Order: sequence, then C-alpha cells, then structure tokens
Amino acid sequence: MNGTEAKLVVVVLDGLRYDAARKYLGYIEHLVEQGEAACYQVQSQLPSLSRPLYEVLLTGTTAAKNGITANHIARLSHERSVFQLAVGAGLRTAAAAYHWVSELYNSAPFNPVTDRHQHDESKPVQHGIFYYEDHYPDSHLFSDAEHLRLAHDPHFLYIHSMNIDDMGHKHGGESKQYEGAVRAVDGMLATLVPLWKSQGYQVIVTSDHGMNAMGQHGGTEPEERNVPLYVFGELPIPASMLDDARGLSQLLLAPLMCHYLGIKPSEAMVKWD
Repeated sequence: MNGTEAKLVVVVLDGLRYDAARKYLGYIEHLVEQGEAACYQVQSQLPSLSRPLYEVLLTGTTAAKNGITANHIARLSHERSVFQLAVGAGLRTAAAAYHWVSELYNSAPFNPVTDRHQHDESKPVQHGIFYYEDHYPDSHLFSDAEHLRLAHDPHFLYIHSMNIDDMGHKHGGESKQYEGAVRAVDGMLATLVPLWKSQGYQVIVTSDHGMNAMGQHGGTEPEERNVPLYVFGELPIPASMLDDARGLSQLLLAPLMCHYLGIKPSEAMVKWD
C-alpha cells in the first residue's frame, strides 16, 4: 500500500464491551451481515483502564513497558505512537478525542483554555480538537472530527468518543442508558461510515475496554476486557494470531493501523509479516 495515498479513520468507542456492540450496533452489524465488514473479539490489555489502553492502542506496547499504568499517570508517552510514525512518513494526522490523548502525544498537562484546539504540524497530532468533560456529546465530537477531515484532509484521523463509557459509569454496563448510548453512536456511524468509505478511507471501529454491570472496569472480568474490532474488508493479520478463546490481542491494533497507513511499525510493536 502506498503511504502517500493511504487514508485511515480509527473510531474508538470508549467503554464499549463486545457483547453490547454485537447486540446494539445495528448498522455496523448490518455491514457484517452483508459481508462488507467483519467483527473480531479483542481482549484488552491490563489494567483495563482508559489512559493505559489509549497508549496500548496507539503504541502497541504493554503498561509494564510504557509506564502508563493507571489513569492518573498524566505525562507524555515515551513510546513511538502511530501519530509519530505517520508524521515521520510525511502523512497528515488529526484527532477529535478526549484530552488524555493530547496529554500522551502533544503536551501535558492539558490546559483547557489553550489546548482544546491545536494546529501544529511539528506535533504528532498535527490537528486536534480535544474535549475534557466525559459528557461532551458524541454528536458534537463526530462533528468536530468531520471539521478536521474536511479542513485538513488527514491521512490518519483518530476519533475517540466518551458517552458510552460515561453512561456505563453512571448507570452500569447493562443499563438502558448504556444501551441507549451505544445505539446513538450507531446512528452517527450510519451517516459517516458510508461517507468515509466513499472518500477512500479505510475504517476501524474498536474500543479500549468494556464495562461491567456495576459500572466498573480496570480488572480481569470478560465484561471489562472483551471489546469489538470492526474492519472493512479482510483482516490482514494471520489466522494463527487469533485465539479462539480470548480473541485478538489488543497489541496488534497499532501495527494494524500502520498496515492500513502503509507505514513501518515501530520496533516495539508486534510483527506479523
């Protein structure tokens, strides 16, 4: 794949557990049913917490290696992220995401007055709109992402939503409020995925961690760790790297992003070629 032509949208639906995705993402599951997309179960790394798993998703390294071991570890990443690798390959990057993504890859600590909108081609996230309240509407977030895509034509667009996680913490991962947040995002994706595909983007939809019935995550329960991975087209990862019992390792997501962008993974990432 030619990296100068490759384009990728990655959607991370924070707190979306695997079983909820398969039950409530009706549009995305329609694409699976029609053979246009495939869904795989991913087992998240531990701890199954947000900030550590943002680092896992974007650097392909474990918490034991990267040092982002808990949500309160607020500092720049010491690893090479997909953002950095993309910029190093001459690609444009953008993110509409929670402010912890900015703290990991652009600047820390996050200043809500000066850091909400960022445009600096020397940074790993060259164009960013970052929110800092968990109830920031997903509808606004996807609008932010489309603004970035249309204004800056990124090769790599990272979109990270928080409403599913927020409803899970407030009401539990088996509540009607949690279910409603998943269904609402599905409607947004029903509008945007066909548009992205028509514009030549590859699309990945996944999550960082799940959510148990008590509104908690961070531990080892399947409800906390098992998350979906939707890809459009055949998954390039060899079948030998799929574990029928546990699912796909979350460490494979960063090199998968690199594959779709046509760039070389970092030395720290899992290799499958």
